[in-house]
Amino acid sequence: QVQVVESGGGLVQPGGSLRLSCVFSGRAFSSYYMGWYRQAPGKQRDMVATITNGGRTNYADSVKGRFTISRDNARNAVYLQMNSLEPEDTAGYYCNAGGPTGYWGKGTLVTVSS
Repeated sequence: QVQVVESGGGLVQPGGSLRLSCVFSGRAFSSYYMGWYRQAPGKQRDMVATITNGGRTNYADSVKGRFTISRDNARNAVYLQMNSLEPEDTAGYYCNAGGPTGYWGKGTLVTVSS
C-alpha cells in the first residue's frame, strides 16, 4: 500500500523559516520523481518545486532563491526548506510522487502571519 505523509507545517512569522518533510512508502522511492505543490483557499493547486530521481530540481518563479527541495533516498524522504517566508506562501502544501497523476499526501498547512 502506497503512503505519502507530510509533516512540518505550522504558523510562522513573515521572514521566518520552516522545513517540510515527506515520507513515501510502498514503492521504490528512488525511482520516483517527487514534488511539492501548494493550494491556497479558493485557488488551484500549483507546483512549488520538483526533484527528479537523479536530483535535478525545478522551482516556481515565486519561490526561487527562498525554497530548496532535496531528497534522501536512504530515508525514502523528500524535504522542502522554506526561508524568507511571506504571507503569500500561506497554503496547504502537498507532497507528490510520480507527477500529477501519481500519488499524493493529505497535505500540511503553512500559515505565514504576524
